[in-house]
Amino acid sequence: MLGEQKVSYSGVQPSGNLTIGNYLGAIRNFKEYSEQYKTFYCVVDQHAITVRQIPAELRRRTYETLALYMACGLDPEKNTLYVQSMVHEHAELAWILNCFTMFGELSRMTQFKDKSAKHADNINAGLFTYPTLMAADILLYQTDVVPVGIDQKQHVELCRDIAERFNQIHPGTFTVPEPVIAKSGMKIMSLADPTKKMSKSDENANAVVYILDDRDTIIRKFKRAVTDSGSEVRYSPDKPGVSNLMSIYSCFTGKSMEEIEREFEGKGYGEFKLAVGETTADALAAVQNEYKLRLADKAGLEAQMKKGAEEASYYARRTLSKVQKKLGFVQLH
Repeated sequence: MLGEQKVSYSGVQPSGNLTIGNYLGAIRNFKEYSEQYKTFYCVVDQHAITVRQIPAELRRRTYETLALYMACGLDPEKNTLYVQSMVHEHAELAWILNCFTMFGELSRMTQFKDKSAKHADNINAGLFTYPTLMAADILLYQTDVVPVGIDQKQHVELCRDIAERFNQIHPGTFTVPEPVIAKSGMKIMSLADPTKKMSKSDENANAVVYILDDRDTIIRKFKRAVTDSGSEVRYSPDKPGVSNLMSIYSCFTGKSMEEIEREFEGKGYGEFKLAVGETTADALAAVQNEYKLRLADKAGLEAQMKKGAEEASYYARRTLSKVQKKLGFVQLH
């Protein structure tokens, strides 16, 4: 906690185009936190390099992700918006926390197992210690709450364990954060295989709806979405395809599953899928228009990167200095 105001922290990787899963599960919900918390929203470019990146693309997507934050309603006057690699305290604290994180804890991380299987030719140490850098991101700002998708909950729980372990040895160092998972849209599934999470790295373009897809593309992808046997629009474990589409529709309209079932009673999947596509396209249009304006102003984005990094560094330095002092590192003034 910074003074009396509680702190919220979130980060999004600038790797690949962001999906409606990223939007509904995380980014769209960020705005409401700035009303009640001191908020830090980071473009986590250091996390992105656990997988090989093309430098020019990583650079471009860093600008794009920052522009998208702002397009989704994050006011730079109310939120600290910055790029991770511009605040060196993240990497410094990560090394220290590596020394308070157990090998067994990291080896149990689901995401490490998944990414190791997907990138078998590049199982690097950064991929293994990724959760420790994430813990540093969060703990640097004495964070109280971390809005995350359900797939990141395990990492926040490890962050809590690391903070508690450090605090046992050096009392009062870190605030122990709580993960907050949005009730709706916490896990949007693939349109091609509703048993898998929608992923921006999916090789099947029709499986994923990107925030920046144009209207026709969005509607076409929903029309091709996998549904289930029968033709009834009903939310049920035995109807994963339809249930996923209902979740998306619910997120964008605010309607309950019961209301959606009533709305499409007696109507076929074709009509339902078209409605989901049109609703999604309508909702994303305003974000896309604002995004284009923000991205066109490169100087404005760079000014925000500089301002945000200076703000973040001010708070990060305070925590890192406290940690270094408690560890016995010599500090000269």
